[in-house]
Amino acid sequence: MNVKDIAQRLAKAGYVADDNLAEMVWMGLTIDRPILLEGEAGVGKTAIAQASATALGRPLFRLQCHESLDLNQAVYEWNYSRQLLEIRLREAEGSGQANLRDDLFSEAFLLQRPLMQAITSAEPAVLLIDEIDRADEAFEAYLLEVLGEFQISVPELGTIRATSHPLVILTSNGTRDLSDALRRRCLFHYVDYPSVARELTIVKTLIPDANVDLIQQAVLFIHQLRKEDLDKTPGVAETLDWIRILCARDFKALPDNPQALASSLSALLKTRGDQWQVSDTVITKLMGSGQRVGVDAGVATPRA
Repeated sequence: MNVKDIAQRLAKAGYVADDNLAEMVWMGLTIDRPILLEGEAGVGKTAIAQASATALGRPLFRLQCHESLDLNQAVYEWNYSRQLLEIRLREAEGSGQANLRDDLFSEAFLLQRPLMQAITSAEPAVLLIDEIDRADEAFEAYLLEVLGEFQISVPELGTIRATSHPLVILTSNGTRDLSDALRRRCLFHYVDYPSVARELTIVKTLIPDANVDLIQQAVLFIHQLRKEDLDKTPGVAETLDWIRILCARDFKALPDNPQALASSLSALLKTRGDQWQVSDTVITKLMGSGQRVGVDAGVATPRA
């Protein structure tokens, strides 16, 4: 499988990847290295893992990181309720006490979480470690064994080694610096907002029923909006939501009246400050700027 094959498979899975991102997935598969994707929220980092699983025909295991993440949530924990039930059953039967401890701490009583599920999967999987920058440094350090050796140490059982190596994709929004040790173990790619041409392709692929004029004008509008000093810059997911809303309102192109557009912008503007800042005057400016950019870029943007 080469880079072109991967790009085509991702496209069939609904993800329009640029050449660099498709090559990154190919490299991760070829040299068996985790991929660290960094970038602003909403640029498609999580979606590439989901699309990769679909494109490769692999199961997806997802670990959503957060500040209080611990090993019980990420790796494994013992099924204490089942262990207690086993103890009571044996007490009632009056037998089997000699090997009770060994039996209780066996794989039959082990609850596997995403990290262990991925490395013990009978078939190669895709492991998504989402927003690793939200986890603390202690958990990040623990990942080094998993990502470096594809094995997990369980004190009661010993070392559990991978039956197959998953394609590991880590995402980060850059809210804190990741350790050099983690970065050394990963391939790195910065995922930026897509170009106008690529975002047009993404929207046309995922919303094929939308009017072409509407898609072009909306994408150009959003690219101008991203240049504003916003608290939360809209990503591709917001682009898709907004255009779906416009389609549901039967728009074939952006209206000339900014007030007709204002209420729908809640799909793009996610803070009170941003909604206050983008007034009717700013909307009018952005619509005009989008037209000029479209002409300069050779994109037809007829008005309704």
